[in-house]
Amino acid sequence: MKAIIMNYRGSQKEHHNKQMIIKAEGIDKRADAAKLVGKTATFTTQTGRKISGKVSSPHGNKGAVRVIFSEKGLPGQALGQKVDVD
Repeated sequence: MKAIIMNYRGSQKEHHNKQMIIKAEGIDKRADAAKLVGKTATFTTQTGRKISGKVSSPHGNKGAVRVIFSEKGLPGQALGQKVDVD
């Protein structure tokens, strides 16, 4: 399943580099987003490096989910790019 990286998780004063908010295609309810919890999200950089993370919880009521990446996190260029959710 494809998803789009929306933003970092955070507030006005801080953001968490390891945590991203993503929106999966075809999912627009919180109940449907809850079914994705525990799945793996993989982002592929332009150089071919793969960065993977785990879907931790739904975010809001519109079907977005929170993903925690295992490494340092994603670069800022990843915003708006696609990830694979398996």
